[in-house]
Amino acid sequence: MALSFILRAIQKTNCYHREGHSALCSTTEVDGYYVLVFGLAQVVLSQIPDFHNMTWLSIFSAVMSFTYSFIGFGLGATKVIENGVIKGGIRGIPGVSSTQKVWSIAQAVGDITFAYPYIMVLLEIEDTLRSPPSEIETMNKASRASIAITTFFYLGCACFGYAAFGDATPGNLLTGFYKPYWLIYLANLCVVLHLLGGFQVYSQPAFALVERRFGGDAGAGVFDVEVPMLGRRRVNVFKLCFRTAYVAATTALAVWLPYFNQVVGLLGAFTYWPLAIHFPVQMYLAHAKVMPWTTRWLAIQAFSATCLLVCAFSSVGSVVGVFGLGRS
Repeated sequence: MALSFILRAIQKTNCYHREGHSALCSTTEVDGYYVLVFGLAQVVLSQIPDFHNMTWLSIFSAVMSFTYSFIGFGLGATKVIENGVIKGGIRGIPGVSSTQKVWSIAQAVGDITFAYPYIMVLLEIEDTLRSPPSEIETMNKASRASIAITTFFYLGCACFGYAAFGDATPGNLLTGFYKPYWLIYLANLCVVLHLLGGFQVYSQPAFALVERRFGGDAGAGVFDVEVPMLGRRRVNVFKLCFRTAYVAATTALAVWLPYFNQVVGLLGAFTYWPLAIHFPVQMYLAHAKVMPWTTRWLAIQAFSATCLLVCAFSSVGSVVGVFGLGRS
């Protein structure tokens, strides 16, 4: 979904560059085609054996992420300086009903809950670390640094973007800029390349879980096959079939639900509390032997319950965005 969203932005950028900023550039009819092309690329990348063999892809994706984040941050700041005024306001878009604003806020909260957690890959990443120093010490440092860097870019791009465009801020910040053309094109291209690796980073843990559970790592069903340009390779039939089916299913879902922001908010609302709050909280209580009904226990449980309510609120808003009045 994200890839079709970005490639559509690239097409619009090309159209505006050719026809001018007032041109009517429609590209919605080719979204499904872009998603299918992305799915084919992921079928190939999904044959990477496991998380331990993804170092090169992870580094490449991180570089792409930093590149387009710096570009978006810089373009937003430059636009604010060029305007000479900070656009937008705390009350939001005028003329929109209070109900629509509530659903939009709920969807935005869902987007945030989707963007921050990395619990799905935390243990897989920790498993690739060498010691000494201990894995926990390394992961604590890495987590603090990653959250700080992520917050810096999220807040920078969001605040400068809203200050630059106000109520007309586009869903994809890069589509709001027209010049310099080559820089905007580069930023969108970096997003595409980043998503190629990002899909794999979040899919490999699912591959590993299913393959351990159903014997995908066993010797049965493994054959030596001559692969063009790669020579003789060992092919695991279970892995090949399951990973291809997994990518095909996610691709079909993306074609069926092409509402990127709304779907992201819905996924974030459903996954944030159980994975990033509930299970870590319960593990902490058990590990630290926190006695029930003590002040600490009550405070931690209240925190967990509050996060649950926030996620319930954002899930309702996201459902409205996907299936109801908030669809765009």
